[in-house]
Amino acid sequence: MTNAFFLTGTDTEVGKTVASRAILHAAGSANIKMAGYKPVASDSKPTDEGMRNSDALYIQGASVVELDYQEVNPYAFEAAISPHLAAEQEGQVIDFDVLSAGLEHLKSKSEAVLIEGAGGWRVPISHTDFLSSWVKREKLPVILVVGIKLGCLSHAMLTAEAIKNDGLELVGWVANRINPGTENYADIIKMLEHNLPGKKMGEIPYMPAIKKRDLSKYIDLSALGL
Repeated sequence: MTNAFFLTGTDTEVGKTVASRAILHAAGSANIKMAGYKPVASDSKPTDEGMRNSDALYIQGASVVELDYQEVNPYAFEAAISPHLAAEQEGQVIDFDVLSAGLEHLKSKSEAVLIEGAGGWRVPISHTDFLSSWVKREKLPVILVVGIKLGCLSHAMLTAEAIKNDGLELVGWVANRINPGTENYADIIKMLEHNLPGKKMGEIPYMPAIKKRDLSKYIDLSALGL
C-alpha cells in the first residue's frame, strides 16, 4: 500500500517547498520511489506549455518518480493570492474529487506520495471550505514545516492543535531557519521539541540558493515509517 503524507506550514513563506524538496531528496537517497504532489498553487506564470508554478516545478524536479507537470499540479492559478480568490477570478472551482484522483494516480506510480499544501493549515479553497477538509477526507498523516522566526512558537502550537482537533496525526515536523538573525534559535527548537507531537524530522539551515541544493542530509525519514 502506497503511503501518502500531507505537508503544511505554520504560515505562507515558511519553506514548505524547501522542506518538500529535502524530504524528496532524502527519499531518493534511500531508494524510496516517492512522488511529489502540489495539487493547488497560486502565483503561476503563463508559458507555451500552459500555466506553471515555480514551487510545483521544484517539486517535479525533486520527485524520485519521473512525472509530467499536470500530474504534479492540477490547479495552477496566476494571481499571487489565496487559492479561493485566485480560483474565483479564473472562474474555476477546486474540486476535491480532482485532487483525490490525482493522488490515486500518483500512488499507482510510486511507493510514497508527498503532498505539499498551499499557505497554512486552514487555507481556504472556496468561501465555505478549506484545503484541510480534503486532508481530513483522505485521512492523511501530516508533516508540519515551522519557519523559525519571531512568533513561530505560537503559530506551530496552534497549527498542531488544529490538526489534532481535525482528527489527524501530526507524524513529524521540520524546522526551517528562514531568518539567520533570529535570536535564541536553540531555545526555540527545544520549545518545539517539548511541545509539538510527532518527531523532529530535521533542521534545515539558512543558506543562499537553497532551492537549488541537495538537502537530503538534513532529513530523517524514520518518522514516516518508510
